[in-house]
Amino acid sequence: MNPLQRFLPRRVRILLRRHGPEAFIWRRRVALLGGGILIGLIALLFAALADRANEGFQGIVARWWWMPLVLTPAGFVAFAWLTLRLAPAAKGSGIPQVMAATKDPEAALGGLVSGRTAIVKFFLTIGALLFGASVGREGPTVQIAAAIMGYSHRLMRVPLRASVYIAGGAAGVAAAFNTPLAGVAFAIEELAAAYEQRTTLLVMATVLIAGMVSLGLAGDYVYFGEMRQTLNVTQALVATPVAGVLGGLAGGCFSHLMLSAGSTRFAPMAWLRARPLLLALGCGLVVAGLGVATGLTWGTGYQAARSVIEGRDVPLWFGAAKFAATLATAISGLPGGIFAPSLSIGAGIGDMLRSLLPGYPAGAVVLLGMVAYFSGVVRAPLTAVIIISETTASRGLMMPLLAAALIGDFAASTISHEKLYHGLSLRFLPKD
Repeated sequence: MNPLQRFLPRRVRILLRRHGPEAFIWRRRVALLGGGILIGLIALLFAALADRANEGFQGIVARWWWMPLVLTPAGFVAFAWLTLRLAPAAKGSGIPQVMAATKDPEAALGGLVSGRTAIVKFFLTIGALLFGASVGREGPTVQIAAAIMGYSHRLMRVPLRASVYIAGGAAGVAAAFNTPLAGVAFAIEELAAAYEQRTTLLVMATVLIAGMVSLGLAGDYVYFGEMRQTLNVTQALVATPVAGVLGGLAGGCFSHLMLSAGSTRFAPMAWLRARPLLLALGCGLVVAGLGVATGLTWGTGYQAARSVIEGRDVPLWFGAAKFAATLATAISGLPGGIFAPSLSIGAGIGDMLRSLLPGYPAGAVVLLGMVAYFSGVVRAPLTAVIIISETTASRGLMMPLLAAALIGDFAASTISHEKLYHGLSLRFLPKD
C-alpha cells in the first residue's frame, strides 16, 4: 500500500483500488489502447516495406529476366533455413498459429506469438517478397498483431486470455486491408471458434483503434480501387451460381492440397517434409520457373488483380499459374500469407468467367470469382464478402457476393471437409 494511502479513509482506499490509475480496469484499457495504436503503426510500416520489396524484385526482373532462376530458389532455401533456425513458429501464414495460441494463451507468448517469432515473421516475409515468393502480408500481420496485443497486456499486468489474441488478430486484418468491419467478421468466423459475448467489446475496441490509426496515417483509400458495376436480376441468377461453384471448387482444391501436403499418408511428400531445405529448393524452382515463363505470378499479385478488376486483360491461364506458384510457396515452409495471393487467383478465375459470360459487367463477374474462391480457401464467407466489398467499394453487389460466397463455401466443403486454417492450427498444438 502507498504510505500516503494509509491516512485515507477505508472507503476512499477501496475506491482507489477499484477505479484509481493502477486499477485493473485502467490497466486493461491502457493495454488495449496502446496495443491497438502500435498494431496500426506496425501494419502500415509492414505494408510499406512489403510494397518496396515487391517493387525491388520487379526491378531486378525487368533488368535481368533470368536472375530469378538463381535468386528465388536460393532465397527459398535461405529463408526456410532461417525460419527453422530462428523461429519455427514463424513459418506459413500466421493465422493457424494465432488459433493455436488461444488454446494456451500464457504459453503461446513464449512461442507461437513470441516477440522473437513476430520479428522473424516481419523481416522474413519482406525478404520472401524481395525474392519473388507468392505470399501476402495479411496473415503475417495477424500473427504479429496478436503478439503485440499479448505483450501490451503482459506489460500492464493484465491476465492473458484467448480474447486478447483474437482482438489482436482482428485488428491486424483491419489494419492490413484498411477494413475494420472485415476484422470483426474475421474474429467471429475464424479466430474464435466459440465466440464469447465478453470478447465483443475487446475485439471491436481494438479493431476501431487500429483502424483509426491506419485511416489517419494512410487515408481512406480503397485497397483495389472503386468498382461501381452491378448486375441485374437475370445476370445475377446466372453468374452467381456459376462463379460460386467454379471458384469454390478451386478454393477447395487449394485447401485440400495444402492440408494433404502436411499429411504423412502421401509418402513422397512425407519424405520431402523430412528434408525441409530440399523441399524449399524444389518449391523455389517451381515458383521461379512459373514467374520467368509468365512474368505475372511474382509476389502478392495485387497489381494483376487490380488490373483485372479495372477491365484490363490478363492471359486466361493466369489464375492457374498463380494457384501453382502460391501453393508451392505455401508448402515450402517460408513465412508469408495467402490472403492477397488468393484474391489474385480469384481475380484470374473471374477473368475466365467473364470470357464465358460476354455482355455481363466484367468487373462485377471478376468480383464474384474472387469472393467464391476466397471463400473456398478460408471457408469464411462473411469475411470474404466484407473484404471484397470494402476493398472495392462495391456495395451494390452485396447480395450476389454473399450468394456466391455461400455457394463457394458449400462447393469447397465437398472437396475439403476440414477448414484450412483450423487444420493447419492443429500442427502447432502439443502432440498429446
